[in-house]
Amino acid sequence: MFRLLTPQQILDMKQQTLNPLSLLRSGVRRLALGVGLALASSTALAAWPEHPVTIMMGFPAGSGVDVIARGVQGPLEKELGVPVIIDYRAGAGGNLASSVVARAAPDGYTLLLGTAATHGINPAIYKELPFDVEEDFTPIATLVDVSNVLTINPDVINVDTIEEFIAEVKANPEKYYFASTGVGTGTQLAFEEFNARAGLKMVHVPYKGGPEALQSVVKGETCCIFNQVQTVLGQYKAGNVKLLGVSTAKRVDVVKEIPTISEQIIPGFDSYIWFGLFGPKDMDPALTQRINEVVNKALQEPTVAERFVSTGNAIRLSTPEEFTQIVHDNRKKWAQVVEEAGLTPQ
Repeated sequence: MFRLLTPQQILDMKQQTLNPLSLLRSGVRRLALGVGLALASSTALAAWPEHPVTIMMGFPAGSGVDVIARGVQGPLEKELGVPVIIDYRAGAGGNLASSVVARAAPDGYTLLLGTAATHGINPAIYKELPFDVEEDFTPIATLVDVSNVLTINPDVINVDTIEEFIAEVKANPEKYYFASTGVGTGTQLAFEEFNARAGLKMVHVPYKGGPEALQSVVKGETCCIFNQVQTVLGQYKAGNVKLLGVSTAKRVDVVKEIPTISEQIIPGFDSYIWFGLFGPKDMDPALTQRINEVVNKALQEPTVAERFVSTGNAIRLSTPEEFTQIVHDNRKKWAQVVEEAGLTPQ
């Protein structure tokens, strides 16, 4: 309902607006409010962290994601001076842990170890998520990039290069099957991306997890898998599998003898899985920057760098803004891969 003002009320309002003293008082009040808020924010930031920080983990203990979390846990505790707790909430492709963080207070005490799967792939393969991966989180810092590697059983498919692999599969399209850790997982979509670029249409065989999928290749139930270097490294060193090509633009130090797919036959092929730390939405930018600096410092410790590089991971330092752009671009990329693969969202 509108209320009509009397002429006198209008005159009083004009006089108040034009009164210099009134304007000065109003300005002082606004300045005091701004200073108060700034001081409160500064005090909270200076006090952080006052108690343990929790990193929510959406995957099982011992998984590739857990290896990354464990790799930074100790160094972060050293930098922060408080315990860093890893809270396992495995299930739904990491969505359970993501849901917890999306609802958490934006105070820096509840963080998420997110991946290209949780924030890139999942939005494309799940019809409905209880959160928006870009709107409901604050990207804080990237941790590492992980290369996938085309891993084969040479007793099933006897080839030595990516070029020979593609030629053999094209000649016998119904003979060979590729394994993955499950429908819609990063291991399937990495292979689907390769299939699209190589002009292949291989049959997909999903398994319940990483160990089962890799063992299917070792046992000869399937011919091959695209998996993280750190995951297949043990079987490769034991001579149970052969590595044909890594998926990133650059070779991986720990298996430097293995050429990239790009340098062999598909120029420009560059596919990787990233890991990073997120907070809930609406985090104070100053707090976000503070955590980013702590993480980047921890990643540059020699022992941390050595541990990650020795397992096939590449450390990536970033600003929160750069990480935000990575998430946005990655979400678009995997949506396109899912569409081209003809996968139906669950």
